[in-house]
Amino acid sequence: MAFEPSVAVLDACILYPFHLRNIVVQAAVDRLVEARWTDAIHEEWIRNLAANAQAIPMERLQITRQLMNDALPTAMVTGYEEYVPAVTLPDPDDRHIVAAAIAAKASLILTWNLRHFPEIELKKFGLQRMTPDEFLSGLFEKAPDLVIGSLANARRNLSKSQVSASDFIRILESQKLVQLAKSGGRHVSDL
Repeated sequence: MAFEPSVAVLDACILYPFHLRNIVVQAAVDRLVEARWTDAIHEEWIRNLAANAQAIPMERLQITRQLMNDALPTAMVTGYEEYVPAVTLPDPDDRHIVAAAIAAKASLILTWNLRHFPEIELKKFGLQRMTPDEFLSGLFEKAPDLVIGSLANARRNLSKSQVSASDFIRILESQKLVQLAKSGGRHVSDL
């Protein structure tokens, strides 16, 4: 059975935490998801992270942004602005995310902020919203070997800290990827 990755716009809250960003971007590099973002999404996660973790130099965050764009050259969405006025959300500042999803012909918005993206509004544009845990654990059910392989790659990305497989499962839990940690924990020897 061929695996067809979903096209998903990643909300800034998904890219903000280092470990979650590593896991989700690696899943996209491994073709488990077709990740999409915009300059505005990049600017939001970088601005918030710079404000809350002032020890991280802005230059390092900009390098991370460039590395992400280089690793996933099809992820950047442009030309979405025309769709913004058609979108009605509780927070008008989130409309650009839905607009980017429309422009990218995405089927999903990955976010922790489900209440910011009411299902009834998303349905108008053929979109769904999911948490990263719901999405990744759903992928695990469909293609466990592919997800374990991608998680192993994400763990290898942490070469400086040399995180053990069991510690990596704890990282999943700390990132609120509880279902994924439970599923992945049964395969800890493969990580």
